[in-house]
Amino acid sequence: MAYLQRLLAHPLTRGLSLDDPTMTATRRTIVREKRFLHALYVEWYKLIIGSLDRKDQVLELGSGAGFLKDWLPDLISSDVFPVEGIDRVVDACDLPFDAESLDAIVMTDVFHHIPDVALFLKEAIRTLRPGGKVCMIEPWRTPWSEWIYTHLHHEPFLPESKKWALDFQEDAPLSNANGALPWMVFERDRALFEKKFPELVIQVVKPLMPLAYLLSGGVSMRSVLPGFTYSWIRWVERNGGESQWAMFALIVVKKKT
Repeated sequence: MAYLQRLLAHPLTRGLSLDDPTMTATRRTIVREKRFLHALYVEWYKLIIGSLDRKDQVLELGSGAGFLKDWLPDLISSDVFPVEGIDRVVDACDLPFDAESLDAIVMTDVFHHIPDVALFLKEAIRTLRPGGKVCMIEPWRTPWSEWIYTHLHHEPFLPESKKWALDFQEDAPLSNANGALPWMVFERDRALFEKKFPELVIQVVKPLMPLAYLLSGGVSMRSVLPGFTYSWIRWVERNGGESQWAMFALIVVKKKT
């Protein structure tokens, strides 16, 4: 497995630390230039935008490697450290926004890096207007995805963990992760979530993409397929048990009015 990962590694990422801001900038370049991966991100962004009721004050967490602002020009883009092209440096557990000032908080592949998701959810309740939403695309647990994330992915995937918090290292904000966190919070521990956060309601959990991200090579590997095959792969996924084998999920949480 290690040999295969080295063989398929994207040449732009070799020798870069995941927690180096240069890596985030490099990943932004990769996402834009790899046609298959770019098409995947466009689909993710359409799902997120389509889930929003109001778009005047939308905060994106972990914007550095993406391009959601191309689709939402008024978006408040942010990251955990200074990166070219973002508006704010933001700690998800201590949001620098007034109470009830945001229409939505959105993110792509970020929730499972948040050091303490309970603190983040409290901040979301504080800063969102009534009816505001948290919308995200995140890793999801299925038998297939658990094998992939455990054997072929660099981030920890710990579905048996009892904690909604990470053993956080200040100097490694992007290496800190548990890819199973979204599934733990919004599926395994759903009853606990509803008890702890009665102000929030889980509106959507839509499992997605058993193969597409894997075949794209993501932000670290080379693409396995050319960009023009993306729509065909998505057709196969949608007609082949997408929810049963999903690697990701669209999750939408709404603050009650």
